Formats: sequence, C-alpha cells, structure tokens
Amino acid sequence: YYWAARNDIPVFCPAITDGSVGDMLYFHSYKNPGLVLDVVDDIREINNAALHARHTGMLIFGGGLVKHHICNANLMRNGADFSVFVNTGQEFDGSDSGAKPDEAISWGKIKADATPVKVHAEATLVLPLL
Repeated sequence: YYWAARNDIPVFCPAITDGSVGDMLYFHSYKNPGLVLDVVDDIREINNAALHARHTGMLIFGGGLVKHHICNANLMRNGADFSVFVNTGQEFDGSDSGAKPDEAISWGKIKADATPVKVHAEATLVLPLL
C-alpha cells in the first residue's frame, strides 16, 4: 500500500471484513472506537473510475468476490476493453471464478469486440512469472 499511497493510486478491498481481518477490526473497535470503513464510498469510487475512464482493462488473479467487484465496475461503462483472468476455476462447478469470459461479455462486463483471455493456472504460480 505504501507505493500506491505515494503515487495516489486507489486501493479497493471489497471483502475487507471477510475472515480474520474482519475479526481483528471487530476487536480493535472496542479499544479504539472511531474507525470507519465506507464500502459504499469504495463502490462509488471504483464504479466512477471505470465509468469515466477512456479505456479499462482487467487483470484478475483468482476470482470470486474481487472478480465480481471489478467486472461489475466495468459493467457501468458497457464493458472492459481487455481482460485476463488467471485462476483454477472450472466452468462445471458454477462458480464465478470458473465462468468463461464470454459469460462476462453476455452481461456487458467485457466489450463484445474485446479479446478476453482465461489462463487456467494457480495464480500464485503465474504472477511471479509475469
């Protein structure tokens, strides 16, 4: 986060309260009240960033909630110009991670004339290779 903050790059975390981070925030709030995490402001910021961008692209490692969040932001602008999904999700299980890019095209999350790519691989193995 240091370099993102230094370069005025927004960081979004739609699932910050999920899991142990949420638990720690809960316990922290008793000794240090006043911390506010505004998920509504986050969704407004990411959607507006996508809406007002000249071009957008999605490079998504993994899937689930984060993939859904980023794809929905691009829905606001009638789709991303390019996308690369890297995950091990398979289509047969019905998961968001397993969905092929054409599913996102059908919803308008990726532009119809885009050339999306899905890499079937473990994200933590592929990311260092890039």
